[in-house]
Amino acid sequence: MTEKSPYIQIKDLGFSYPDGTEALKDISFEVQEGEFIALIGQNGSGKTTLSKCLNGLYKPTTGDIIVDGLNTKKGSIVQMVKRVGYVFQNPDHQLFNNTCWDEIAYGPRNIELPDEEVEERVEEAIAVVGLPKYTHQEHPFFLSKGLRQRVAIASILALRPQVIIVDEPTTGQDVKQSLEIMNFLKELNEKHEHTIIIITHDMPIVGIYAKRVIAMAQARIMADDLTRNVFIKADLLEKTFLAPPQITQLAQADPSLGFDPGTLTVDEMVDQFKELTK
Repeated sequence: MTEKSPYIQIKDLGFSYPDGTEALKDISFEVQEGEFIALIGQNGSGKTTLSKCLNGLYKPTTGDIIVDGLNTKKGSIVQMVKRVGYVFQNPDHQLFNNTCWDEIAYGPRNIELPDEEVEERVEEAIAVVGLPKYTHQEHPFFLSKGLRQRVAIASILALRPQVIIVDEPTTGQDVKQSLEIMNFLKELNEKHEHTIIIITHDMPIVGIYAKRVIAMAQARIMADDLTRNVFIKADLLEKTFLAPPQITQLAQADPSLGFDPGTLTVDEMVDQFKELTK
């Protein structure tokens, strides 16, 4: 069986802003369909710039990004939004229609799809995000942040991209709301087979949900590996000004206790404790 080509291929990517600020340097990696990736690093490390390069909002200064066979330097906005969707950290920055239904329909209408297909895509996206019926004709700003975020994601889903990038999905939300949105992204990944990339500083969330971590610092990639493997490298994480989740730090605190230093969740530690105390 022929191995499937990566959905995204990034080769020697560099990006500089008009004022000369070098935001990305020598970035190379690949993304397969169906991955769940966390992009981590301190503010200013290049995470958001990289994400905006992935969906074609920014064109590489050097190097290339190939998405589903299309070089982003040559791809139009219409071509790119069908491949990679981007959900802003604050959903209010991308909501501007008077009803949720019109908000979700905006993208399909903007790429001039027939009315019947627009309606089909809107209803499909509403069903996937589980948007309550009472919200459909409501103004988005009358909804909770969690529901506004679902509207923002639905507006992206209506364009049917394979990759969905979500910037800081848990910022400004309590634990219950954070888990709700993350479980929803997990469902999009596992049930609907979307590739999910989250940009986040929330390391416990990374430990629970992300299968792979790309850690950035000073415009470069410092680590790209399975989440467990990255969190073991405390010295490397220090360079990104981040630390592993507290449960991982606890597992690493005293090697003589016998816990796996790559422990990611409380449930994992509980299971290990049961084995160790048999």
